[in-house]
Amino acid sequence: MGTRRTGLAYGFAAYGMWGLLPLYWHLLKDTGAWEVLAHRMVWSLPTALVIVLVLRRRSWIRPLLRDRRKLGLVAVASCVITVNWALFIWAVSADRVVESSLGYFINPLVSIAFGVVLLHERLRPAQWVAVGIGALSVVVMTFAYGRLPWISLTLALSFATYGLVKKRIKLDGVEGFSAETAMLFLPALGFLVVLGARGEDSFASDGAGHALLLACAGLATALPLIFFGAAAVRLPLSTIGLLQYMAPATMFILGVTVFHEEMPPERWAGFGLVWLALCVLTWDALRAARRGRAELRAAADKAADETAAAAQATGKATGKTTGKAADGRSGSRSGTHPVELEGVD
Repeated sequence: MGTRRTGLAYGFAAYGMWGLLPLYWHLLKDTGAWEVLAHRMVWSLPTALVIVLVLRRRSWIRPLLRDRRKLGLVAVASCVITVNWALFIWAVSADRVVESSLGYFINPLVSIAFGVVLLHERLRPAQWVAVGIGALSVVVMTFAYGRLPWISLTLALSFATYGLVKKRIKLDGVEGFSAETAMLFLPALGFLVVLGARGEDSFASDGAGHALLLACAGLATALPLIFFGAAAVRLPLSTIGLLQYMAPATMFILGVTVFHEEMPPERWAGFGLVWLALCVLTWDALRAARRGRAELRAAADKAADETAAAAQATGKATGKTTGKAADGRSGSRSGTHPVELEGVD
């Protein structure tokens, strides 16, 4: 029970920090999105190195460097997450936090669609219903915005692609974060050097507070990832799946209440459909998890019964064999005893 409470605390911390990130990026609103992104990449590497050294988890580095295929996948993951980070930072500066939250709301539905199209996975009926409702929500949101909600779709597609590639890489959170930031470090540093040579870098010109905000971007990226990793090893996957909706829900609330973004009725209708799809998806996941646990218990009980029956049958067979052997020894003694007595007499 204590482990579960600790896992929930880590999970709330991780998804809470991810949900509050728009507040952080909004403090850097007057700085170009690409500059903020470059600083996020540059300062993430020393943060990752400190984490790796503290945790003493360096054994994965050499095998990764020898595996060209895995290095290629890390490069793809780095490119995809760059698109995701850059668009999200820009969307916050452009007052599109609500539309960004929609992208992370529909991300689970996109991941399911990827599973069907790319991995040939079979969906349960409720999952098909959820995906259908999600597709309808995109149509409604297109009408609501007067255009395709490209920010939401790009964020969802890029993050779902990132998850798909990460699944193939098979590195945990800290290892993957370290490898990806190492890939991104030199291009980002080169961009900042060019920016500084042109006199367009705000790091040294906008004061110590601004420089500290840019430098802490790496920590803001790493901390929720560390907390997520700690939660993932302590909580069942179904609980993690429920917690993931905290981040976009927090973003949505911030967009409406803090940044005062418009929410006409047609947008509420679109979000309502997304939330309905997620409710169906969550209900189906919980039901499948309960069914899976019941099947595991039934299989364990059946195995235990079969083991007990086999042990009982073995015990009976052993008892019969022992009884026959004892009868044989008794009969042998009764047959020889008179002869021995007669011989003695």
